[in-house]
Amino acid sequence: MKKIEAVIQPFKLDEVKEAIKSIGVDGMTVTEVRGHGRQKGHTEVYRGQEYKVDLLAKIKLEIVVPDERLEEVIETVMKAARTGRIGDGKIFVYEVVEAIRIRNGDRGESAI
Repeated sequence: MKKIEAVIQPFKLDEVKEAIKSIGVDGMTVTEVRGHGRQKGHTEVYRGQEYKVDLLAKIKLEIVVPDERLEEVIETVMKAARTGRIGDGKIFVYEVVEAIRIRNGDRGESAI
């Protein structure tokens, strides 16, 4: 099993959720996060004062999938989240050693 962690633009969340749902992936965790990449944020002007905004609002999605679905889910997230501009986000992939459903004790892929 693999865990896909994707950090995306907040306004792309609905598109990504619908795209993931359309390929039959139901479970995901969504977290509101803040951060920056190479662009190091930006400056804004508020009441005539210039402020540096270096931690930008992002959304982090966490999705655990069987190994054979990994590339399909990655491609789906990339297509739905891409704008072609700086700040589109990143995708990280981790190995999942075990998954356990608390309710009934299911283990492995049957738990996801």
